[in-house]
Amino acid sequence: MTTSAAAEDLTARARIRGAAMQHFGELGYERASLRVIAETAGVSPGLVRHHFGSKQGLREACDEHLIKMIRQVNDQTREGLAAGALNSVLSARAAIGPYHLYLTRALAEGAASAPFDELVRLTVPWLLEADKSRPDPPAVDAKIRAALVTAMALSIGVLHEHISRAMGVDVFSPEGDRLLARGLIDIYSHPMLSLEDAGRILAAIDEAEATSPQGESQ
Repeated sequence: MTTSAAAEDLTARARIRGAAMQHFGELGYERASLRVIAETAGVSPGLVRHHFGSKQGLREACDEHLIKMIRQVNDQTREGLAAGALNSVLSARAAIGPYHLYLTRALAEGAASAPFDELVRLTVPWLLEADKSRPDPPAVDAKIRAALVTAMALSIGVLHEHISRAMGVDVFSPEGDRLLARGLIDIYSHPMLSLEDAGRILAAIDEAEATSPQGESQ
């Protein structure tokens, strides 16, 4: 294969993947057909199968591309914050924006396990870094907290219609994204529980576990 032919082949693959992410996001995996994806990408259905083998193979390639983007954004954000460039957070949100619908639909369908797991893995170092400045030791392992943080963050996309209705603006619009960012910053910068209240609640949980039939048998 010549250099130009190889480049054209890679371009076609990228167009197919982009079209697939669009249709998987808009229609869902089951309703999106390879024929329509191929038509949007400007290629034949045969070329789609040549590159990806099957619709499932195509979705796995979409997940792999999304994971690659997530890693790049995570690395760029860490580097930007380390250099004092706070706008790196806004740039990261903008970079991931085009993939919101694809990821949201996949999560609602019970898929996207690989991107979810990667987000959890990448969140752990952020939490461990934050733990260094905590006045109290974490109550649970960092991976558990990372999974919960990831789930809460992604739930905004899954529930975007309801959140948009409550906010009075499309959460995926530029105005909605700015309002969402402001709201999240306000929430995360003001704890809802004091350390004293949290300690009392955790102590009550420990006591309940100790006195439960299951706890007594252990």
